[in-house]
Amino acid sequence: MIQVFVTGGTFDKEYNFITGELYFKDTHLKGMFVRGRSSLDIDVKTLMMVDSLEMTEEDRKIIVYQCKKSAADKILITHGTDRMAETAKAIANENIEGKTIVLTGAMIPYAFGNSSDGFFNLGSALAFVQVLPSGVYIAMNGKYFPWNNVQKNYDTGFFEELDES
Repeated sequence: MIQVFVTGGTFDKEYNFITGELYFKDTHLKGMFVRGRSSLDIDVKTLMMVDSLEMTEEDRKIIVYQCKKSAADKILITHGTDRMAETAKAIANENIEGKTIVLTGAMIPYAFGNSSDGFFNLGSALAFVQVLPSGVYIAMNGKYFPWNNVQKNYDTGFFEELDES
């Protein structure tokens, strides 16, 4: 079984056509799995619905606790992209053994339809969580990165390995 933890982020934002604001309502994950015709044994649990820029250390402690507590050895976490690496580090620092934990997100809300990268990132993360060895990873843009070798490039909007220069 793959445990999926929802934490919010752009992935699950909705668009208010009147005010032009983005907001949270419900997660899109269950519908995405149906639409993607997933036949995997997946359990979806919403932990919170927050923008990662507003995520607190207490929120991260909840995520870490749920990862530790989960009976699943494969865990996928949907998360906002701005603070995804910080949460991955918090999880990795707990030295949770025997589990593969993959964080993913979207730069464009899934509710925006075909312009969103969310569906692609979710599918990639599902594949990576099944084949990667135990550890903590970030999966974005069709690539995976170990938690300690990834950064969001704010100029390009892509995730990449840390600049070693």
